[in-house]
Amino acid sequence: MRYIPITQADKAAMLRDIGVSSTEELFAANIPAEVRLNRPLDLPPALTEMEILAHLRELAAQNADTAEYACFLGGGAYDHYVPAAVDAVLRRGEFLTAYTPYQPEISQGVLQAIYEYQSLMCELTGMDLSNASMYDGASALAEAAGMVVNQTGRSKLLVARSVHPHYRRVVETYMHGVGVELIEVPLDGVTLDLNRLEALMTDEVGGLLLQTPNYLGYLEQVRQIEAIVHRMSGLFVVAVDPVSLGLLEAPGHYGADIVVAEGQGLGVPLSYGGPYLGILATRERFARKMPGRIAGATVDNRGQRGFVLTMQAREQHIRREKATSNICTNQALIALAATVYLALVGKEGLREVANLSLQKAHYAAQQIAALPGWRLAGSAPFFKEFTVLAPAPAQAVSRHLLGHKILGGIDAGAAYPELLDGAAGAVTLAVTEKRTRAEIDRLVAALGEVK
Repeated sequence: MRYIPITQADKAAMLRDIGVSSTEELFAANIPAEVRLNRPLDLPPALTEMEILAHLRELAAQNADTAEYACFLGGGAYDHYVPAAVDAVLRRGEFLTAYTPYQPEISQGVLQAIYEYQSLMCELTGMDLSNASMYDGASALAEAAGMVVNQTGRSKLLVARSVHPHYRRVVETYMHGVGVELIEVPLDGVTLDLNRLEALMTDEVGGLLLQTPNYLGYLEQVRQIEAIVHRMSGLFVVAVDPVSLGLLEAPGHYGADIVVAEGQGLGVPLSYGGPYLGILATRERFARKMPGRIAGATVDNRGQRGFVLTMQAREQHIRREKATSNICTNQALIALAATVYLALVGKEGLREVANLSLQKAHYAAQQIAALPGWRLAGSAPFFKEFTVLAPAPAQAVSRHLLGHKILGGIDAGAAYPELLDGAAGAVTLAVTEKRTRAEIDRLVAALGEVK
């Protein structure tokens, strides 16, 4: 809908009806004269709709977008292909303008979409229950941390240093207010230090927050880690890349108690960082501690299948002392995007997306590691991201790549200076199924110019 301003006659009629002669008089009683601007705003002359659209296009053309630049950025936001049908479904008015389905009798379509989303997330993660999504991967991990504290009654929590630094900051913010002590488990190379984990995992600790593939791209030794955590009756929280589950074992099969993820890779465009999708799935025994809501299938009094909100943990809906979280209305539209995406690609399609990403990432890593002055940061297995040590600072590498119309990797050395090991920089690169061999070869050639 286009914005249509009121006319001067409309404005005069509105002022007359409320009993004032001007806009200035309207504000005079409540805003002191000394703090009012008392002059016109310093803005350029007004433009017509046609002119402003042309101006906005000029501004947009200054962006380095993924339509013209080869994107090797990752760290939680990835340039995966989004089928056209995803957006076509999302733009249907029944979904695009729908609010939280408080009245199930008139919200059957939305509730069924949520139910299908939950079913897909359970199948993908190997867990019993999924809620109807969180804001993003970081808030999902923080909510999982709260679940661990509520379930175990312990006031200490381990978090792997290999977890995304932004996720760790969000967890710190959530846990600070409830007096939980977060203990960081250090790295051993590019993955978690298992010896330090074993020493830190005591019966005073509620559990561990882990990410695999981790922020640097590498796969953690999940079975050994699970055994250490559960030996002390702690809870094992795993943050995953959902696309990786097209190839890798589902966390529910190796003993995870709670699984969280950033779902952006499942049919959601980069969109300048959001809105995104926080996935949270868990075991049935933790259902009462799970934040958010659960949609369920039932049968009405005529024997017809229907959908309802089965469980809600928000204090607005239940007694405050029973609430587990105050997370509010979220982007269920983005959960629908993931549902449509997974329904379109299916099991085999997701496996192919994951396999193409893996094969292309390993080809890129092999070629880059062969360049003089470049080497891989570690020898652990990786999925679609990996970290390389560079002969120049990461920011200089990124600036050089921009000149070749390439969006380079993340500065891993800024968050993990211990990785540098004498190198000038550390760069984490992501390779998705969209990257062509020509683009990867162009990346390698450009990196070869960096001294």
